[in-house]
Amino acid sequence: MKKDNTLISINGLSKFYGQKHAIEDVSFTVHRGEILGLLGPNGAGKSTTMQIICGVIAANSGSVNIAGHDIIDAPKQAKQNIGFLPEQLPLYGDLTVDEYLFYSAKLRGIKKQSLNDQIISCKRRCGLENTGTRLIQNLSKGYKQRVGIAQAIIHMPPIIILDEPTSGLDPKQILEIRELMRELSKDHSIIISTHILSEVEAICDRVLVINEGNIVLDQYLKELLAGDNSLESVFLHLTGGSS
Repeated sequence: MKKDNTLISINGLSKFYGQKHAIEDVSFTVHRGEILGLLGPNGAGKSTTMQIICGVIAANSGSVNIAGHDIIDAPKQAKQNIGFLPEQLPLYGDLTVDEYLFYSAKLRGIKKQSLNDQIISCKRRCGLENTGTRLIQNLSKGYKQRVGIAQAIIHMPPIIILDEPTSGLDPKQILEIRELMRELSKDHSIIISTHILSEVEAICDRVLVINEGNIVLDQYLKELLAGDNSLESVFLHLTGGSS
């Protein structure tokens, strides 16, 4: 990969809570136009890694560079290049979809003259065209997830980070959200944090496996599956049988 294709560069991240490390010496890059799956058991350090990348929490050591901007030295510029969907959806149930997206757009500093066009485009991309006047609290879990993704892409960031994007959805909703992520990958690089093997196999180009706070695998999925390996067997081997 050429250097200018690197959108995220993570070097030596560590985060400790007292004597316990959540992650330790985590390093990887994310390239333009790829879908990266961060895979690991519950409690492996996936969410901690995502939150540090997005500037939600600070690492004890290491660096995060987003599209040429250090998350500590230039947080505003770095965060402008990221759209983040945390596992706990940042939604306001008493707002309509339109009101919430308008609020999200204003927070992202989208100019008034382009605001309405941006919201219309965002709703179209996320399959929310007919939900604008509905209260968020009255939407299904799948549509709430779409609204969460919509707020993450409202400012058209080059990088989208999704933490457990299909958690709690029924099978039909899972398929719909996966199709949405494939569509979004045409214009954005995407990091998906998950503990679901089939999620990674279905949509990711590359997989990182994290276990007990350490990256234990970083490989393109086609290469990993080219031999007799299955993602399940590799994952179980690397995590000591965790699931």
